[in-house]
Amino acid sequence: MFILKRQDVEISAIQHPKRDQKIPILSYQGQTFRLISVFSAAQEEEAKAFWRDLTDNRGKACVLLEEPDRYSVWGKVRLESLGSDAGGGDADTDIAPAMTQACLLLLQAVYIDIEDLLGDRQIALFQKEISAVFQQWRFPQSETPAEINQLLTVDPLASLQIPPWQEHHLNTLLQELYRIAKDHFGNATFTARVLDALQDMPDDDRRRFLDWLKQSPTGRVWQ
Repeated sequence: MFILKRQDVEISAIQHPKRDQKIPILSYQGQTFRLISVFSAAQEEEAKAFWRDLTDNRGKACVLLEEPDRYSVWGKVRLESLGSDAGGGDADTDIAPAMTQACLLLLQAVYIDIEDLLGDRQIALFQKEISAVFQQWRFPQSETPAEINQLLTVDPLASLQIPPWQEHHLNTLLQELYRIAKDHFGNATFTARVLDALQDMPDDDRRRFLDWLKQSPTGRVWQ
């Protein structure tokens, strides 16, 4: 649909009808859009490619918001549909717990790799960096040191407290996790080791996540 500037739109947050969390909403000319994915300022081409794929190839009604420090893609949604089973239709959707569990397995695999291979100083820096990501992008149930420590150390396949993240949270986490890990290791060879952590998942869940990863805006770098 459109590439918009920040001054063109109004951004607010509404209460999720089923969960204790806020949903970012963009308003433009009487239409409402829900956040799908966020990209850094350096990822202009990736953001535009993702936006074009959704609009041109998948027929989604989306806008690309261009800001000085980031790009974000938003999908059209009817506010009255947010509480329905459709989860907002063309926009960001609720994610099955298994998808979040897979992302947490990747996060923990990077954490363990840095701890084992690079030592205490680097792991402390990684904790600080990933905590900043959770805080900057307002991940639900990922704000306090105790909550973040649980995400880094408690087996998500055995935990009964999987955070209620949505698709844009997973996209953002994978994007930022890849960037941070590459900075620490100096290259991208860590991805193969990290993806091995998914072998602990049930086969159907693992296949479903890998299929989703191929379609995600950051999936290419992880494959």
